[in-house]
This record gives sequence, C-alpha cells and structure tokens, in this order.
Amino acid sequence: MKRLYLISILLFITSNASFAFPAKHIYTEIIIDAPVEAVWVVLADNNAYPQWNPYHVKVDGELKLGNALDVEIHKPNGDTVEIEPHVMRIIPYRELTWGGGIKGIFYGEHVFLLEAIENNKTRLIQKEDFSGLVIPFASLEAIEEGYTEMNEALKIRVEAKIKQQGGQ
Repeated sequence: MKRLYLISILLFITSNASFAFPAKHIYTEIIIDAPVEAVWVVLADNNAYPQWNPYHVKVDGELKLGNALDVEIHKPNGDTVEIEPHVMRIIPYRELTWGGGIKGIFYGEHVFLLEAIENNKTRLIQKEDFSGLVIPFASLEAIEEGYTEMNEALKIRVEAKIKQQGGQ
C-alpha cells in the first residue's frame, strides 16, 4: 500500500510539474522593419538557418505539427548542444513553437511569435518556458543571449531581403 501511495504522489507531481517544481522563463523581442509575411518566410525556412542563424545553426525536419526536429545549438558561451524537440504549434505568419523533454525532470517550450505593428513592421517575440526538477540548477543566461543574437541576425537577414527587393 505504501508503494502505491508513493507512486501516486510521484505521478501527480510529474503530471503537474508547474505545481511542484520551479520554472524559468526567457523572453526576448525585436522590431523588424518588414511585414510579418517577409519575416515568416525567413523564419520558416529552417534549411537556410546555417546561412544566417548564429544560435540555431541547424534545424533539420519539416516544420509540421507533431514532427520531430534535430536542432544543433551554438551558445554564445561556446557550448554546443543537440536537442530533438517536436513541433507543438505552427500558425503561418503568427507562431512557431517547438519543445519537449521529460515533464517533471526537464521540459521546455520554445515559442516564436510574430505580431504585425504599424508601418509594415513586425515584432518578433522569442521566448521559452522551462520546468522540472533540474531547472534550479540550469544556467540559462547563455540561452537568452543566444536568442538575442538570433533576433538580431533575423532582423538583418529580413531587412536585407526587403532592401534587395526594392522595399515594401
């Protein structure tokens, strides 16, 4: 009976990770001088990431709901990490979310949001929520710095493409 009770508690805790374990959040944003459609075209072309993206240097796999991706990350601190998230949400011209892990241990959900703002500009929000037992011990500073670097690189790439096309 004791064993059943302990298993029940563990299942409750891991299925309600946000209740039981601390979480960490990363939030970055940037304004890109281009319409949402132009930003989406570059963001959704994951095959071209090695050409411009300093953080997610490789994202293999089709950006389709439920698909597994193979992502190679080069953090600004010099660390290289490979992860295999799944596409969790994809709304063209609006949102791309991937994530995964083991709930209750280490779980992350990485979100790219595009918001149309005045004068044909786009606000890119890149954020991630982490939860699980190991989160208090995880150093996330290099991740936030990497997201900021990626945001800047995306801005440069999209704005250069708009300029090449004669503006919009």
